[in-house]
Amino acid sequence: MSKGYLAGQTIDVSIEKIVPNGFGMAFAENLTVFVPLAVPGDRLRVRINQIKGKTAFAEIERIVDPSKQRVDPPCQYFGRCGGCDFQQMPYPVQLEAKIEIIRDCLRRIGKIDFPDEIRMIPSPKPFGYRTRAQWHLETRRKKTGYYGRNSNRVIDVETCSILSQELQGAFEELRKNIDWQAYWSETVRIEASAAGGEVSLFSDEIIEPTREIEFQLDGNRYFFNANTFFQGNFFLIGELTETALAGAEGEKALDLYCGVGLFTLPLAKKFGTVIGVEASDRAVDFAEKNAAVAGLENIGFYRRAVSDFLVLNPDELKEIDFVVLDPPRSGTEKGVIEGLIGAAPRRISYVSCEPSILARDLRILEAGGYRIESITAIDLFPQTHHIETVVRMEKSSG
Repeated sequence: MSKGYLAGQTIDVSIEKIVPNGFGMAFAENLTVFVPLAVPGDRLRVRINQIKGKTAFAEIERIVDPSKQRVDPPCQYFGRCGGCDFQQMPYPVQLEAKIEIIRDCLRRIGKIDFPDEIRMIPSPKPFGYRTRAQWHLETRRKKTGYYGRNSNRVIDVETCSILSQELQGAFEELRKNIDWQAYWSETVRIEASAAGGEVSLFSDEIIEPTREIEFQLDGNRYFFNANTFFQGNFFLIGELTETALAGAEGEKALDLYCGVGLFTLPLAKKFGTVIGVEASDRAVDFAEKNAAVAGLENIGFYRRAVSDFLVLNPDELKEIDFVVLDPPRSGTEKGVIEGLIGAAPRRISYVSCEPSILARDLRILEAGGYRIESITAIDLFPQTHHIETVVRMEKSSG
């Protein structure tokens, strides 16, 4: 415990910058303080919740002197809802903060001082962009919405400012027609996805079949449903695929964590052979369908964890020209990066939605003989601290 400070104590601090996890960072005497929902330049009175050595985590008690960059959040649930945590900042300030979050992770975790510009691709729609959501029903209290911040209690929500028009309409319809007696759990999770004017809903407690929906991009048709992962900001999927795959060509490519084939299909038009690896059977079912609909016969899919694939399929790892990997937020499994280095592809495109894990893996890849060519940030998640990052790497000569 830091001398002179106690949990529950209030102190005044000035926010210096935004750091990973979206916290504002401030300094008191012998103490570094992390504060959510802050803005650089804020003068705040904060209540300390937790102290770890010379680090404290605190909540805003009062805004003593607001930053010139602070704005009023448009969402009435902001601060209580556990979703958005950047609505207090104008969109350009959010983008600047996310670039700094990436650089902070690279320096602190990856020990990488990347000298070049990190290009930022903003979302064309900072609000009303979200085509994928997770809703919660609390059946005893009859609440419908999202978990509260730092809580598993449901905040009752009528509108969500980041949802696409289709999902907002589906959410309103759900709220209006809930049969509370039809659910047996105290809390029910509902996955929702929208595409092509259609909405797909999935829950363990919804009896009806999960609707299949379709997204089209560059002549490819991607079929999926709410029970499989697909990117949730359609306004930037074209930019994402172009950034991840630009200039990629050759005889053989790997798509690791391929999902329903977002990168696999365009890769198959650039390479003689493409191998997609994905642990989810549901996702591979859709990936195989999407490849068949596209008439692409040079793709092979493996239904297994990427870590297992890299160990059990040495013949598939010979003479690889290009690898794209897009792991979940939890990151790559143990041994994946080392296995990738052992396969020695000429070029790697690493797509990540978690900068801290990305930085960890980039450090290993650099030590394994790969050089960073470019880093691009793509803002798939406006109004939150999350950011998609695409890092292009090339195997060093010699």
